[in-house]
Amino acid sequence: MNNNPTSVQLPSYLASSKPNPKENRAAWYKNTAPTYAGIFLWFVFWDSMAANGLSIGGLGAALAGIVLGGLICHFLFYLVPGLFGARTGLPLYVIGTSTFGAVGGLLMPGFLMGLLQFGWLGVNAWGSSHALADGFHAPGLYIPLCVLWTLAAAFVGLKGIQYVAKVATYLPLIPLVVLLVGLVMFGGSAASYAPPPATAGSGGPLQAMLLMIAAIVGFFATAGAAGVDICSNNRDRSDVSKGGIVGIIIAVVFTAGISVIAVAGARASGVIDPSVNNMTVALSKKLSAGLYGAVMIGLTLASFPGACFSSFIAANSFKTVMPKVNPLLSVGIGAIVSMILAITNAAGVLPSVFGLIGASFGPICGAMLVDYLVSGGKWTGPRAGFNPAGWISWALGFVVGILPNGLLPASVRVEVPCAPVAAFIVGAVVYFLCAKAGVQSAVVPVSGALAEATK
Repeated sequence: MNNNPTSVQLPSYLASSKPNPKENRAAWYKNTAPTYAGIFLWFVFWDSMAANGLSIGGLGAALAGIVLGGLICHFLFYLVPGLFGARTGLPLYVIGTSTFGAVGGLLMPGFLMGLLQFGWLGVNAWGSSHALADGFHAPGLYIPLCVLWTLAAAFVGLKGIQYVAKVATYLPLIPLVVLLVGLVMFGGSAASYAPPPATAGSGGPLQAMLLMIAAIVGFFATAGAAGVDICSNNRDRSDVSKGGIVGIIIAVVFTAGISVIAVAGARASGVIDPSVNNMTVALSKKLSAGLYGAVMIGLTLASFPGACFSSFIAANSFKTVMPKVNPLLSVGIGAIVSMILAITNAAGVLPSVFGLIGASFGPICGAMLVDYLVSGGKWTGPRAGFNPAGWISWALGFVVGILPNGLLPASVRVEVPCAPVAAFIVGAVVYFLCAKAGVQSAVVPVSGALAEATK
């Protein structure tokens, strides 16, 4: 399949792309680490983390799963995209053309990244609107808040993301404080927690760890691929590594770990029922109604920049993929979908949502990792058309990753342990086999800035 590519003309979005100049780069603690830490400080991520194995395997297994999940996110899903970004200074939709082709890369991962951002916006609107309605003790506000939250985030994502970035620097302090309060209140009793007898034998510690890993990796998968864009602001591979260690591994252990410890402690001390998984519910039992309301409102405010960034990424993806379509139209339609997902509570089925994202981006990250390794740690440049190796590896990986998902009818589901990681492995193995068999389209010759990025 390595036919002569000399006559291939690059799509305009590739021909006009330019790397982020070295003089615009900064240290890891100014961009990569805070960006990723902010993702994991989002309360929708950590609040119900105890649902993933605490009742089955106990506290030790749940914490082990959290550590392993953080390590997998960093080393398998983030590191290679980050190195691609730092080495080339190019965005994901350009780097992805070496894996999926100059035409195919526009759709995968470019368009898919934008599409899934509206899923994230729906999850954000769902969690934030529920938190605000709880904070104001007014459940009737939920649907109006879903609409207003989504519209505001979509508008800012289109028009004013630069203003949100300034506020986002300080808002993550709110969930940080809330987590520490939960640890102080309930952490002392956590060591005495034991899983209920009815659930303790349902898979044991190994199953508990796999559930936790799947939840963390599924949540993180798109952010791992986005490491290309985030780390294009890094100076070198040391920045990429340090930013990931602090912003991913340490942040995962801190946020998910504290939440699970707090829930275990609250269960052990009888503050909450053994079936309760949310740390904020435990806080509601100890704090006054007014203070708890303030906590929920604060956590919601801290979520707004994330909703805006999701809209911003979606808008940029759609502008690239559909340059002739007015972004107000494309983002507006996506925002309506987000509202529907939030209002119907479909966005609240977090295991299925995270599983879908993991199934979609697990094989993308796996294929990109192998693409990096077989090319000697360099970006090869775009490949012609639709690179078969990338598309075959993604399709097979996605099928494996989606098989156990609750979004599918029960009659067709197949239990796949730790499905997002399994999807990653399948994507990586299939891409490697395709590359060795020569099932790749030819590299398209490039010049100028793109040629420099391949060195």
